[in-house]
Amino acid sequence: EVQIVESGGGLVQDGGSLRLSCAASGFTFDDYAIGWFRQAPGKGREGVACISSNDGNTVYSDSVKDRFTISSDDAKSTVYLRRNSLKPENTAVYYCAVDEIGPRSSIGDMPPVSRITSWGQGTQVTVSS
Repeated sequence: EVQIVESGGGLVQDGGSLRLSCAASGFTFDDYAIGWFRQAPGKGREGVACISSNDGNTVYSDSVKDRFTISSDDAKSTVYLRRNSLKPENTAVYYCAVDEIGPRSSIGDMPPVSRITSWGQGTQVTVSS
């Protein structure tokens, strides 16, 4: 059974920093990417960043490029999402997800939300002004 657990959310002041953690386990495929998505109040879920298990390649959605950083600690089987200079518009529930990719392949784009079948429960990030 796939288990995806996010942590690190909470209330952050305008201009503050964020570090979210994602621990994923229980999936049977060897080639995968782990991605971060978010859903702001009243809006649809959108991709933020993704990292490949095969080569560590990272991709970012155009709307967030250069503002978020995704990284992984393979020893801890954990993926992180970091961002400094948070703004109230970054308030959202942040979700971690696992996407199976081809053998020995990398990633070139964020996987579409519609393709994801394994989601974490989400972690709320609220940025106060």
